[in-house]
Amino acid sequence: MEPRLEHRALLAVDIAHSAARGNVALHRIRDVLRESLREALEESGIDWDACLRDDLGDGFRITAPPGVRKRRLIHPLLPELTVRLRAHNRMAGPLTSIRVRVALHAGDVCLGRDGQVTGRPLEVLARLLDARQARAALDAAPDTVAASLLISQHFYDETVRHGYPGIEPETFGKVTLAEKEHAADAWLHLPGYTGPPHTPEPDATTAPADESPAAPAPADEAPAARAPGKMVNRASGNGVVYATQHGTQNIHLTRGQ
Repeated sequence: MEPRLEHRALLAVDIAHSAARGNVALHRIRDVLRESLREALEESGIDWDACLRDDLGDGFRITAPPGVRKRRLIHPLLPELTVRLRAHNRMAGPLTSIRVRVALHAGDVCLGRDGQVTGRPLEVLARLLDARQARAALDAAPDTVAASLLISQHFYDETVRHGYPGIEPETFGKVTLAEKEHAADAWLHLPGYTGPPHTPEPDATTAPADESPAAPAPADEAPAARAPGKMVNRASGNGVVYATQHGTQNIHLTRGQ
């Protein structure tokens, strides 16, 4: 039997910095998030019981019912969710305060008889949820910002760019993802934050080798012997590691040190 394919809107939410809080605190913040998400969906006209829900451990994945207007997963859902999280945080301690990362995508998914959802769109959703840009933007935002939102280019084209009521395109910033096997443009937003969100600079470890500053040459190496794009580092033992921009490494052992 061929799998049943349906075009669905997908939402995932993950609690930021949930590790090392202990079981009691984690269970508490999971309960708060679940109830806040349920209420936000209901306020957005989306039936919680009609959604297909998956537990992610420190978050949830929601497959919206067929026919749901995707823009409603941005507005009013995000304002409704964040206002509830901020209200909780005002009375919470460090272990039970909640900030979340939210990801949105849509696509054709496979629906199993038991309600299981599979397919490539879920992989894209996972990459959006785990993107370093969303993590860094939320960490850099004021504590009053309770969520970061990252949406796929497809979701942006069908919702944000039209400027529907409650959605301001100028508050979304374009970022480029390179998460595992997924490379694509996406759009970052911080609900409740004025202006486009701060997006982190590219990771320094990904800079081209010929743009990396070279370490000083050893005293016994003549300046003319250093080739362009060559990087020289001291090894942890008795030696010097020479690396060229083409990835070649040569280890020169020294004695008597």
